[in-house]
Amino acid sequence: MIISEIRESAVWAVRDIARVIEAYGPRPPGSEAEWQAQQDMASVMEPWADEIKAEGFTVHRAAIMGWVPVAVLLAMAAAVLFWFDMAWLGLALVLLALVPMVPQCMFFKRLLDPLFKARPSHNVLGVRRAAGETKKRILLVAHADTQYEQRYNRLGLAGMNLVLLPGILGLGLCLLANLARVIAVDIAGLPLEGTLTALFRVVGIVLFCLFPGMAAFLFWNSWTKFVPGAVDNLSGCYASMLVLKALAETGTRFEDTEVAVILSGCEEAGLRGAKAYVRAHRDELLDPDVLTVAVSMDSFRDIESMTVCKRDRCGTLAHSPHVLKLMKQAGGNCGYELATVSVFNGAYDAAAFTEAGVHAAALSAVDMKQIKIYHTQLDNCEQLRPEAIQAGAEVALETVRLFAGNGLPE
Repeated sequence: MIISEIRESAVWAVRDIARVIEAYGPRPPGSEAEWQAQQDMASVMEPWADEIKAEGFTVHRAAIMGWVPVAVLLAMAAAVLFWFDMAWLGLALVLLALVPMVPQCMFFKRLLDPLFKARPSHNVLGVRRAAGETKKRILLVAHADTQYEQRYNRLGLAGMNLVLLPGILGLGLCLLANLARVIAVDIAGLPLEGTLTALFRVVGIVLFCLFPGMAAFLFWNSWTKFVPGAVDNLSGCYASMLVLKALAETGTRFEDTEVAVILSGCEEAGLRGAKAYVRAHRDELLDPDVLTVAVSMDSFRDIESMTVCKRDRCGTLAHSPHVLKLMKQAGGNCGYELATVSVFNGAYDAAAFTEAGVHAAALSAVDMKQIKIYHTQLDNCEQLRPEAIQAGAEVALETVRLFAGNGLPE
């Protein structure tokens, strides 16, 4: 009966997503549009939840990508310095360009955040309490914000790689060329003549040939346009909300398990909302007397590509194998064979929970080969598929039911 409730609600969800986008448009991290859309969805959830609450935090939304143009210009300057026997300075510039990439873009730390403008943002929660004493808790986390438009995605996977790969090669070659010149000439004292001179000249020519690719990174993001974010990620927000709706409208309440939907802010700015929630609730999340699980619900468009994420945060973080097993079982019970995938570029909100020691994983149903839609203006209401939102909600609901009944599998 609960599953039939979700089927009947999926078409409504598509209509309501269209209403939210029409009312508020793109929802940049830390924007008024993000907050208004969250409040709107909170009012939609209110009849199905025992408690609705909002928690504020601060975001520096440009920090996640704002340093990239500066890094590219520094790397290009380092390539020029290579030609003028200033490899030490060139090496310093290219390291200065690349070093922030690791903490800021691979581990989503707040290293550079203070250098960028601060904005208020929020997480919005809808909570359905347990009938008795709470011994388990499951959080369905879906972000309400949208990303800067990424222009080259419109070219498709092959076209995007054709533009960006030369830039990546140029950045790597710039680092290696300056390093090799420092080691060979300044440290080892080899004479800069003959074969060595010819070799460095060839490397310098290749560097300049790769200049257009390096410069292309300056224009990858639009700094003024944000995308509608129908699939990424209002589809995840509504798939999560349908779980609460189905529980409420069928009068289902679990004896010892609390179910909550978190409409997070600023996922696109480096998981800032999820990280803020974890910081604020760390003791509660790690309470040994209440087993907590977090499931990211992110982008539901292609049922045949429905997956559960096992490695996250640019491949550096392994999610809970117990949650993976639970979700794959839930998928099988609903008639879907969930593949496990790893994310090597970016992260889901689930990563913020896993890195804090909370059992977590991420559910998604989007074919990333359809890169033309991802973070572009094509991520609009025409891309919404009610059957995909339905499938995501069904698997999430079955995950909740299994967890409420038996906890986490071994």
